[in-house]
Amino acid sequence: MNFLFIHQNFPGQFKHLSRALAAQKHRVVALTPRVKERAEWGGVTILPYKIEASTGKDTHRWLTDLDTKMKRADYCWRAARKLKDAGYMPDVIIAHPGWGESLFLKDVWPDAKLGLYCELYHHADYPHLGFDPEFPIKDPEADVLRIRLKNQNMLMHLPICDAAISPTAYQASTFPKEWQKLITVTHDGVDTNALRANTDATYKLDDGRVLTRENEVITFVNRNLEPYRGYHIFMRALPEILRTRPNAEILVVGGDGTSYGAKPKDDRSWKRIFLDEVKDQISESDWKRVHFLGRIPYDRFVSMLQVSRAHLYLTYPFVLSWSVIETMSVQGALIASNTAPVAEVLEHDKTARLFDFFDREALVEELNNVLDDKVLQDRLGQAARAKAVAEYDLRTVCMPNQMDWVKRLVDS
Repeated sequence: MNFLFIHQNFPGQFKHLSRALAAQKHRVVALTPRVKERAEWGGVTILPYKIEASTGKDTHRWLTDLDTKMKRADYCWRAARKLKDAGYMPDVIIAHPGWGESLFLKDVWPDAKLGLYCELYHHADYPHLGFDPEFPIKDPEADVLRIRLKNQNMLMHLPICDAAISPTAYQASTFPKEWQKLITVTHDGVDTNALRANTDATYKLDDGRVLTRENEVITFVNRNLEPYRGYHIFMRALPEILRTRPNAEILVVGGDGTSYGAKPKDDRSWKRIFLDEVKDQISESDWKRVHFLGRIPYDRFVSMLQVSRAHLYLTYPFVLSWSVIETMSVQGALIASNTAPVAEVLEHDKTARLFDFFDREALVEELNNVLDDKVLQDRLGQAARAKAVAEYDLRTVCMPNQMDWVKRLVDS
């Protein structure tokens, strides 16, 4: 069969599924603006198309998001028409609709089945909006309208969607009931065979020092260091962490940009804003134990998780990070915020220690509880690993579930 994948940052969530279908000798093509030239990857043919920049100068502020998605849908539609003119006819299209690209593909190929990856549906009520009182909503009544319009892209996809998939029950639950009837819940999956504990793991710092499991390593990971993932809570807890853990090395992974939520009001990044806030509370010698690693290659990321004795994770009620499942898989001891997406995966004192997102004193207390108790570390890590293998393993659980979903999509 001919499978067409659509993702603005391919492979994204389709990394494993696209290659698995190619391995079954299906013809798999991906259409994405991420690349500039045609490429072959794991049996998948990746085709580029270009999106022209848009200023949105004359667009109403509530429609800026939708305007951007319409432009991306337009350019993807034009690229799809060229493919059709060249004789390409997909049997199945699997797309992430979040950026709008897939909106007009059934107009090009009306007989193709369309499966969509449902990552999140936006809500204008608490805790989806206004969760963090530090960043109050300027105009709550207007924001309700803005959020409603933000969902128009997903609502316009509903009539053309044949089946949908979502990685967690929490994320699926954000969608209206009409959508939930179409959604299969199954995680993207992690390779728990490759991601496992390694007592011999090492992590080399930029200054040449090599960290091992003998060191007291604390890790914190975001795609970008920002409030949606609790970076501000972590940074405000950092002086006390350094004071109570005089031998700890703190490894922080994440970029300087903004992935979610609003950008800072001034020219500084969120990373810099909260670093500046606490810098005078931390001695020069203690700062030497804090290592901002930026974004690192995946093999180094895995090694870092393997040498970590305690991994901190915080998030708003939002999309769950892959790093949580990856940490579970390597038998990491997790200290995490007790927010809805986390509570679905982790249970307090069984697979992790959970604390209130805003309570940085509780964060430090739970961190110290874990670091001071090797038995607790091992118990949490082993239970987390067992859950990752049982429920999130790529080969034995998630990929079979995804393949079943594809079959139902084909037969729909």
